[in-house]
Parts: sequence; C-alpha cells; structure tokens
Amino acid sequence: MKKPIAITLGDAAGIGPEIIAKAYRQAPELLRGCFVVGDAATMRRATELVSAVSIPMPLAVLEDASEVFELPPGCLPLLQVGTLAAPPTFGRLDAAAGLLAAQCVVWAAQAALRGEIAALVTAPLNKEALALAGAPYSGFPGHTELLQAQAAAHADKALAQMPVRMMLANDELRAVLVSIHVSLRDALDAVTTANVLQTLLITHESLSAILGRAPRIAVAGVNPHAGEGGLFGREELEIIAPAIRQAREQGLQVSGPYAPDTVFMSARARPGQLSEFDVVVAMYHDQGLIPVKYLGLEQGVNVTLGLPLVRTSPDHGTAFDIAGTGQADESSLLAAIRMARQLSHC
Repeated sequence: MKKPIAITLGDAAGIGPEIIAKAYRQAPELLRGCFVVGDAATMRRATELVSAVSIPMPLAVLEDASEVFELPPGCLPLLQVGTLAAPPTFGRLDAAAGLLAAQCVVWAAQAALRGEIAALVTAPLNKEALALAGAPYSGFPGHTELLQAQAAAHADKALAQMPVRMMLANDELRAVLVSIHVSLRDALDAVTTANVLQTLLITHESLSAILGRAPRIAVAGVNPHAGEGGLFGREELEIIAPAIRQAREQGLQVSGPYAPDTVFMSARARPGQLSEFDVVVAMYHDQGLIPVKYLGLEQGVNVTLGLPLVRTSPDHGTAFDIAGTGQADESSLLAAIRMARQLSHC
C-alpha cells in the first residue's frame, strides 16, 4: 500500500510556502502523493504569489493524509495543523510562525514514526522564530535536534541513545558532520574519539543503504594541515586517528585524517570523473557545509542520518530578505523530494 510524503510548511514568514507552491507547479508528477503539513491561508497566499498572471493552483484541504492519492492532478493537497490568526508579514520574525513551523514538524515526525507516511521533507524554519515560540520548542536549535527528540521519545529511549548526524549532499559532494548547531568553541570540545567513531558508524550504515555498497569515507582533520604531525595540534594523533583505527577494525572503509582544506577536492565527483571518496566526515558545521554549499545551493539536500524515519530538507534557510518577492528558487526543495523518494523507495 502506498504511503504519502509530508512536506512541512516551514516558517510562514519565509520562502518555504513559496518554494512549495512553485514545486507543485513545476513538477506535478514528482509531487504526486505528497501533501503539505501547514496552514491553508498561508499556502493560498503562496499560490497567489507564484501565479501572478494566471489562476492560482487550487488548494485541497485533507481530512486524512491518505486522501492525497484520491485527488485529481493540478491541485495542492494540505493537511491543516495548528492555527494562525492570519499569515504573518513576510520577512519578519514572528513567534506564531515559529510555533506553527515546530508543530508541523512534530506532526510529521510522529506520523512517520507511526508508519503513516513514507518520509518527511522539511521546508526551512527560522531558528530565532523557533526560540520565540517558547517551551518546549525554544530548547531546540533546529530541525535535527527536534526530530531526534521525537524519535527518542517514541522509542522510549534517552536522547543519547538516539544519535543523529547531518549530511549535506548534492550531485558532486557529500559531507557528514560530527557536531551540528553549536558554537565553534563547543564544536571543538565535541571532537572526541567516541563522537568521531559514532559518526563514522552512522555514516557507514546510512550510506551503505543509499549506495548499495560500503561507502569510502574520508575523515577531515580539525587543525590546519591536519595538525602537521602534531606541530599545529595533537587532536588528529590522539583523538581522530584512534577513531579511524577502531572503525577499520569493524570493517569500515575509512581513511584520514586529511588536511581539511584539500580533502573535499578528492571527494568531489565531477561529470565523467569518479571521486576518490563517497563522503567526507567533517569535524564541525562550517568545515563541512561551506564546500558543499559553494558548489550550489540549488541542488543541495540536507539528510538526517540515524533516525528511524526518512527526513530530507533543502540546504538553505528562510531567506527573509526575499520572502514575498517571488524570487525564491525551488530547486533545492525538488532535490530534497527526489532524495526522500529514493530513500523511502516510493
């Protein structure tokens, strides 16, 4: 029996609703069986925004997610979750928008954990608006941590027993992060042998499922030139190398640590040219994400690894500076939907 894919609204004051409407307009076949989790009035505003010289796409409000397969082509299915007094002003922080964005993610996560949907694709939320939403959502830096908490609660496990990692991927490069949304100082403290090894194990398991074979994993160092044999720091020798050795003992194809300013070049798959590695494990957020995003935001996909559900997302934010102008590019969202279909086999 087919299961639908949920697309969460994201922050209603940002570009999430706009790129969702554009995705349905541009690629209706790809979006068949997908539905939006969000607010009907906000999505109607978005369809009007992207249909300035034509008739806006009709909105079909669902009572149940399974109804999406009964709808005729050419409409945008939506399941109402939460309430907004009115769509918020474009480009402005809004606590109600932050709350709605979080409620949509929680609804979709719980539906996925119950097995009611095949995957969830999350449009961007705004971390400041999420903080303004108040407890419990203000305690989560972003999607990844919120989803981790939902999965752990569903499995009746402590948060530490549900380790997750962020992978950003496009057609040319994949990067998995040891730490995610923490300060750089805290990120350096997170570079421990246990955390690096755990990242390698999660990366191996997840990429094996995606690729159909064991991935070739490169590990970036944390210091310039990967420490240059201890001259610029000993983390590579005393922390990262032992994790790599333990991973190899468990049968993983892992090598490094490599200089972080060059390893991404070896992992980049150019057209007609195989890369040396399938993925780079980076020690902290910007070390891994800058190279992937530099190659093009329009095709980047954020995948959460380690969850008992499939979650993908575009690799950009809410873009408050262009929200409401009709300029937002839906390409990354379409790439995220394609990836969700691939990972969920639907």
